[in-house]
Amino acid sequence: METTKIVCNKEFQIDRVDSRLFGSFLEHMGRVIYSGIYEPDNRNSDDDGFRQDIIDRVKEMNVTTIRYPGGNFVSAYHWEDGVGPKENRPHKLELAWKSIETNEFGTNEFMKWARKTNVNPIFTVNLGTRGTEDAAHYLEYCNFSQGTQYSDLRRSHGVEKPYGIKMWCLGNEMDGSWQVGHKSAEEYGKLAAETGKVMKLIDPDIELIVCGSSLSSMDTYPEWDMEVLDKTYDIADYLALHQYYAGQEKGTKFFLAQSLDMEEYIHTIRSVAQVIKKKKRSKKDMKFSVDEWGVWAVPSNTVNNEIDDKPWQIAPAISEQIYTLEDALLFAEMQMVMLRNADAIKIACQSLLTNISACIMTEKGGGHWLQTIYYPFYYFANYSKGIVLNTTSVGPTYCCEEFDHVPYVDSIAIWNDKDGELILFAVNRDEDNEQMTDFVLSEFTVDCVIESISMTATDKKMTNQYDHNAVKPKNVDNVELYDEGVHMVLEPLSFNMVRLKIK
Repeated sequence: METTKIVCNKEFQIDRVDSRLFGSFLEHMGRVIYSGIYEPDNRNSDDDGFRQDIIDRVKEMNVTTIRYPGGNFVSAYHWEDGVGPKENRPHKLELAWKSIETNEFGTNEFMKWARKTNVNPIFTVNLGTRGTEDAAHYLEYCNFSQGTQYSDLRRSHGVEKPYGIKMWCLGNEMDGSWQVGHKSAEEYGKLAAETGKVMKLIDPDIELIVCGSSLSSMDTYPEWDMEVLDKTYDIADYLALHQYYAGQEKGTKFFLAQSLDMEEYIHTIRSVAQVIKKKKRSKKDMKFSVDEWGVWAVPSNTVNNEIDDKPWQIAPAISEQIYTLEDALLFAEMQMVMLRNADAIKIACQSLLTNISACIMTEKGGGHWLQTIYYPFYYFANYSKGIVLNTTSVGPTYCCEEFDHVPYVDSIAIWNDKDGELILFAVNRDEDNEQMTDFVLSEFTVDCVIESISMTATDKKMTNQYDHNAVKPKNVDNVELYDEGVHMVLEPLSFNMVRLKIK
């Protein structure tokens, strides 16, 4: 059997991992908020109505950053509806998902939850139905100390000290025709530039994220990104990229090869940003925020039917995707793509945290269980600390629809220089065969194997929906040390992590 050879040298480094790469996303959609993280009547909830069992899981996952409150939801949202006494908050038609928003959970509830959960917030302002003035008022409410209309409004709501929220998205997916207030790149770019200018007058220390393309398949990609950056390069700190993949019906080889599209997507946008940098004669390197990403397992027509069948309800159960082993492998590959671009991608938010395209599923009035995708997130977030290494790989490949020369083994190496560990991640895309993998280590001397885990299943379509422990990692003895490095045997269709102690 042919072996995949991966050369790994301590001196060949991409960049240090930004902890914000392990973020997630909360939107007022379906049961993400209500009965997802907030359910006052649940036996697991604390005095503030927050589900303590979910807070514990988020800490265990090591989620570092949460984007809020949307998402499509934000493009018609009035933030003022979600602050102040709950008995005075209005019920509103929520246009993005055709539901009723009670506004029982809003800005101050989210910030209290974020502090209990130890996550950094990313707030999104409404540039769909509102604009610059509203964004300035929202920032004033959140970040200005006192003595003005909106800072004093916050203080009247029992929050004396400003939140000091540092990361702000200027709208959401404004390139999408589905977006309330959809705009052309020129319209959005001008609005985002003016909004960002005003917001930085109020708080010069904030970081601003402008909307890039919502998918690599958008008709306007990459012209949208070029036009928006041309308008906002001086004021923006990050360009947002969103990406979801489906296509399970096209077969495993195609489905798992889609991470190559994500790699190309990111490389293209990085090139676009470099062109605008030169055009502007700027010294600033644009950074990127993949603040919505994930695997999509529900056909869009099904989601639309669910919404149409349950219009104008409060927190209806819609688009509650159940993930397979196969889905978890592509999910892990997407995480590796972002880590391989750690020199440019500094923020990433897996979408969403609970119940919709989620790591965690909750039972209304009951407990919770973990999806297959929870485990790759957990291992990357807890062990990808240090420096991403620039590895070179050669080994067996396959071809399929749209993709040529797809490696059977996808991998990445992280050098944790602080703790003296080398962490190796690998996915075996081959559904029929084990894959032999040699990590050839240069400038490293391995002392021992700390841990080796593998996640696979007897059926690639297996989920954790009924047997909550059906698909989860296990400790394995699949690593052999030799003079030049490490030999690993990867099970068919498996996610793997090995931690090595370095002398």
